[in-house]
Amino acid sequence: MIKVISGLLGIALLVMLVSSLLFTSYSAYKEAETSWERHAHPQEAGWSSDKLEEARQYFISLNSTAAIGIYKGKILFEWGDTAKNTNVHSVRKSFLSALYGIYEEEGKIHLDSTLEELDIGEGGELTEKERQAKVEDLLTSRSGVFLPAGEESRSMIQNRPPRESQQSGTYFYYNNWDFNALGTIFNLASSADVFQEFQERIAEPIGMENFTLNNTMYRLEENRSYHPSYLFSVSARDMARFGQLYLQNGEWEGEQIIPKDWIERSTKPHAETGNEIYDYGYLWWVAKEGPLKDAGLYSAVGRHGQSIDIFPEYDFVFVHRVDSTKPSVRFLYRDVSQKQRLRLLEMILDAKLPLEEG
Repeated sequence: MIKVISGLLGIALLVMLVSSLLFTSYSAYKEAETSWERHAHPQEAGWSSDKLEEARQYFISLNSTAAIGIYKGKILFEWGDTAKNTNVHSVRKSFLSALYGIYEEEGKIHLDSTLEELDIGEGGELTEKERQAKVEDLLTSRSGVFLPAGEESRSMIQNRPPRESQQSGTYFYYNNWDFNALGTIFNLASSADVFQEFQERIAEPIGMENFTLNNTMYRLEENRSYHPSYLFSVSARDMARFGQLYLQNGEWEGEQIIPKDWIERSTKPHAETGNEIYDYGYLWWVAKEGPLKDAGLYSAVGRHGQSIDIFPEYDFVFVHRVDSTKPSVRFLYRDVSQKQRLRLLEMILDAKLPLEEG
């Protein structure tokens, strides 16, 4: 009995400690130095402080570790440690999409090139049918190449169709083979690589504050595929800069970083997904109906609850992060589901006050 009571007290103390740490994380980083300008007060920017506080309380109730809202190019709110670089998971794919837009405009990559023309294969080689997949098919996750890949989730493995069961360009299957092969194709077209090009062509020009090449790595899982995953760790603040770059149609301080035409094309639906909320563009998720579509929402989404959500009609960018690697409290973390993240977004957008008439 004494051991049981002692154990329960220990758990209680641990929960109190974790709660204290989490409270610190939601407050201590709020005023960390940044070159981002801030709105003096949400109310003055046309947002309800009370409703944003309700959204913040919901944010705290989740397993979220950071969030930031950018309205008209300034910080509207900032919750958690927004300066910490953590794994963005599949948000990396939208980073690569931006680089493809730059390289396509420069004539270094062509979306109608086939895997056969590019000499892109796999360990056991691709079939003649698979080799006909085009770069555009990979960008829309419709290559028809159904092979194991690095960084696959359980659902990817379970839902993988039989090999050669679909024609390229006709069937959407969220497929890391496509995404990782796109990294290989880009590196072949580049004199550098994905990470160096991202730093030089995007991160530096838009003033990312926390990102360095030390926050990137290739992960090769030879038992699955010859194509490595390209992994990024990026802070919420720097992800918000990337989102703001897209909101500004690829322009930053008078310089066209990403072609405007690419922004428009890549964030339009190209593939029907079967998802209730989103269809798929060129490595971007695009809202397909209802108020989210009306707001122009498109999102970069990653495992565990990572996202960059862009609302052109609101002039608003939202970034949501979940760091599930924190060693002291890891067992307390779970994924934040898409439903929970979108509920949080709904609460935040509900805080936007209507424009005064006259």
